[in-house]
Amino acid sequence: MDKLTLYGQEFSSRLLLGTASYPSLQTLRDAVNIASPAMLTVALRRQGIMKASDGQGVWSLLSEIGIPLLPNTAGCQSVQEAVTTAQMAREIFNTDWIKLELIGDDDTLQPDVFQLVEAADILIRDGFKVLPYCSEDLIACRRLLDVGCKALMPWASPIGSALGVVHEYALRILRERLPETILIVDAGLGLPSHAAQVMEWGFDGVLLNSAVAYSGNPVQMANAFAMAVRAGRLAFVSSPVAPRRQARASTTTIGQPFWHGDEY
Repeated sequence: MDKLTLYGQEFSSRLLLGTASYPSLQTLRDAVNIASPAMLTVALRRQGIMKASDGQGVWSLLSEIGIPLLPNTAGCQSVQEAVTTAQMAREIFNTDWIKLELIGDDDTLQPDVFQLVEAADILIRDGFKVLPYCSEDLIACRRLLDVGCKALMPWASPIGSALGVVHEYALRILRERLPETILIVDAGLGLPSHAAQVMEWGFDGVLLNSAVAYSGNPVQMANAFAMAVRAGRLAFVSSPVAPRRQARASTTTIGQPFWHGDEY
């Protein structure tokens, strides 16, 4: 019953999964089937490549799977490039959903938050449902909300780094200060425990690609992450016990036998 809602649409899963860099199409299919993600991200340039021996490409596979697609603007470095890529993706994939990526640094793949706001504004006015890949900067996130974004995708650490959460304070402050905003942690998670951690903090979902696709067993890892996301969310909605500095006995001392003196 605890569903993820994005732009008014409900999803039964809080895991979003990327489709790049899997060792084979069959591995991708099996990973998707076992994880049952809410959406699958796909880059425009991936359409029509990575052909299987039987001639079936990624696009055919994704169409067959039937999970909603979230095209992205991966690799774009200017507003015009990102907007044009999004518009092309809408025509090819027949969806107005877009994961907006606008990279500002080639080494860290850190999002350019200044151009990101401008591009988001243009795309939202053009009817897109924009999910921006952004930093954990509170002010930048507020600007994205100001132009009409209904959900944000802050990074945990650089794309593909598998470092997990690097700036815990900033990420947790973002969750605290934007309590009504859908926040999906995107980029940098490497272990299922990383996913469970951010879900326990109250984030609404996670998006993964490298941590699954580059693992030794992508299918098992996809399953592990799916279970971690569910466990983390269940823990959060169950109101976990707050940490404290002193011990607290779990068993009452009422009725406990005791002795006076040294005699029995």
